[in-house]
Amino acid sequence: MFTMSMYFLKVHNINGKKIVAICDEEILGQVYKEGNVILDVSFNFYGGKKVDVEEAVRAIDESDIAVISGKRIVNELEKRGLASKEFAISVQGQLHIQIVKEVIEI
Repeated sequence: MFTMSMYFLKVHNINGKKIVAICDEEILGQVYKEGNVILDVSFNFYGGKKVDVEEAVRAIDESDIAVISGKRIVNELEKRGLASKEFAISVQGQLHIQIVKEVIEI
């Protein structure tokens, strides 16, 4: 039986900017540590609704900032040309990237 990969998505609106937090469903609530780097995939920040990859991509497209954690979602974004693992940080094998669009008007 095929099971669809799912992700958690939470939208934060801060100072007029839309920030989306997305993570692989299986890492929600986990804390990863490597040296002095800590990746805390907290329920408070990431724990929104469960979505498929297409809804996650739409949310990223509509955001000002995207904070993304997990090997699966980063790989999916790389396949679509939206992110590169080359620029991700890895903490205990979990990938983390941030996509920042124009956030300051000059």
